[in-house]
Amino acid sequence: MSIRVALHHVTAYRYDRAVNLGPQTIRLRPAPHCRTPILSYSMKIAPSEHFLNWQQDPQSNWLARVVVPEKARELSVTIDLTAELEIINPFDFFLEPSAENFPFAYEPQLAADLRPYLSRLECGPRFHAYLEAIPRAPGPTTAFLFALNAGLQKDIGYLIRMEPGIQTPDFTLEKRSGSCRDSAWLLVQLLRHLGLAARFASGYLIQLKPDQLALDGPSGTSMDFTDLHAWCEVYLPGAGWVGLDPTSGLFAGEGHIPLACAASPTAAAPISGELEECKVEFDFAMSIARVAEPARVTKPYTDDQWRAIEDLGLPKAMCASPWAENRPSSRSTIWKPRNGRRRPWVPPNAASPMR
Repeated sequence: MSIRVALHHVTAYRYDRAVNLGPQTIRLRPAPHCRTPILSYSMKIAPSEHFLNWQQDPQSNWLARVVVPEKARELSVTIDLTAELEIINPFDFFLEPSAENFPFAYEPQLAADLRPYLSRLECGPRFHAYLEAIPRAPGPTTAFLFALNAGLQKDIGYLIRMEPGIQTPDFTLEKRSGSCRDSAWLLVQLLRHLGLAARFASGYLIQLKPDQLALDGPSGTSMDFTDLHAWCEVYLPGAGWVGLDPTSGLFAGEGHIPLACAASPTAAAPISGELEECKVEFDFAMSIARVAEPARVTKPYTDDQWRAIEDLGLPKAMCASPWAENRPSSRSTIWKPRNGRRRPWVPPNAASPMR
């Protein structure tokens, strides 16, 4: 069962005067390896007088190269996309026998291909102290990664940081806090120092309000929302690139829509380019809306929806789910034996879904 959502994202730069813009690189198109189905996509750029060329970088990320020939007082990028959010099991993969247990080594040819994602930063004492404290007893690779990711989520507090750039791993560990991009870059470096190929991922995060509150533990967001987000991807033989989100401590799921993945965070920036020196006012807006969702056990039809169905003249039994108690009394669909067989029971004078 899936929910279809529409995402709207506007990024605007306003300048204090008309300025010359150099070529702008925009990385706001879902990457080819995105697992969430993208049903539609559009990008609008202002000023309208511009040249746009689509290309793919060495990591296969989609890049829009935009050239504005005349001076401009504003540059804005508007993204609209529709996504089909179906539950994705993040553990639905198999590992090669040689990689089922950590630690393991990549085959020589694969290691050569992954060399940019194995490059290590020169880090300080706080980083190496945290690295040395990570348990490395031989065991299942998936369990090791889950524990590492969840541990980082507990150790590093999340904060919204509007300053540009990314903190060094040592600074993040010293402050024990950082934005999503800071935690993602820290995890990338930890994995690389552990001998695992890792890359920085930038993308959209979509989270929907759950139908019901959790009986125990956190219930998640209290409203539907979307935002630009960053996480980490690790390369596992047999599975390929697997997303790890240290902000939540979970593996990446259907709500993670990668836009750009690279060995360095600068190569995954949503928008980059040069311009004349000037004062800039930055603004952005993001929204998410549900455009189609089926009735389900945890969210049956509302009274208004039932009245709309009745106004269309549709038989009630065609709309009721045989597994959901959509309405009490006459609109309930209940399983009960009939002639030794189990089949849906419908009220008298209603069209039966099974003839």
